Amino acid sequence: MKITEVTTPTPEQQRIKAMQAQVKRAQEAVKAERARQKIASGQKMMAKAVQSN
Repeated sequence: MKITEVTTPTPEQQRIKAMQAQVKRAQEAVKAERARQKIASGQKMMAKAVQSN
């Protein structure tokens, strides 16, 4: 069995990791907002179609 040394990330590495996590959360938020807007647009179009009939 091999014993490996556990190293803690430097403050710079921790900052980069935190920024990467923040970017990922922001991308997910943008994706969710686009989906929400697409659904809202579809519902609006359906309501307009039902109204015109």
